[in-house]
Amino acid sequence: MLPKIKTHRGAKKRFKKTGSGKIKVFHAFKSHLLGWKSAKRKRRLRKSLIMDATDQSRLKRLLP
Repeated sequence: MLPKIKTHRGAKKRFKKTGSGKIKVFHAFKSHLLGWKSAKRKRRLRKSLIMDATDQSRLKRLLP
């Protein structure tokens, strides 16, 4: 019998699986040095996005 696959702890903190099995990603560049970035840019960075299908296949092994 094969052993259970462990979840990659780094990936668990950065990505989230949606109900349909897609992978949700959060924007970078939103933690510090925000004074000179425009309000429009910071507002856009708040939103999450769905990872591209080509990368999703690789990441699904890390998040069983």
